[in-house]
Amino acid sequence: MIEIRFHGRGGQGAVTSVELLALAAIGEGKFAQGFPSFGPERRGAPVLAFCRVDDRHIRLRCKIASPDVVVVLDPSLIRIQNPPADLKPEGIIVLNTPKTPEEVRREYGFKHTLALVDANKVAREVLGVPIVNTTMMGALIKATGVVKLESLEEPLKARFGPLAVKNYNALKAAFEQTVIEERRS
Repeated sequence: MIEIRFHGRGGQGAVTSVELLALAAIGEGKFAQGFPSFGPERRGAPVLAFCRVDDRHIRLRCKIASPDVVVVLDPSLIRIQNPPADLKPEGIIVLNTPKTPEEVRREYGFKHTLALVDANKVAREVLGVPIVNTTMMGALIKATGVVKLESLEEPLKARFGPLAVKNYNALKAAFEQTVIEERRS
């Protein structure tokens, strides 16, 4: 089983991301859960969303405390929430940033595998707005292979209708632009 925790802000699409990812996994014949964790927060407030994917039935019904992957939609949340604090040692940090792996490691001291993409730039160029959920899913898929890119086509169509093509293009662009650097000891 792979356990993924998204860290975002209200309005960035973290909740939509886990729903789409779960639907894509189910479409591949896997078992999946996608669910949010938030209270009465407003747009812009920190939000957590969780996704589990497995080849077998998932019996857990709780938040993900020690994820395999953290996806950080807004890098300012690193200082507020420290998303990688409870990440498994072999885990992956998928981060929205224009910085290089070396800059990220120097600034935050991360030792985990990094998957970095300037999701804001991709979203602005492809979608015309800085909503990064689909772009960050592209980075997540490149880093983990949790689902195939093509498996998101139908969930995107169902969710976004005529905007699905642009969202799929953003997903592919982020997949191609994601830089991965393996864990350091």
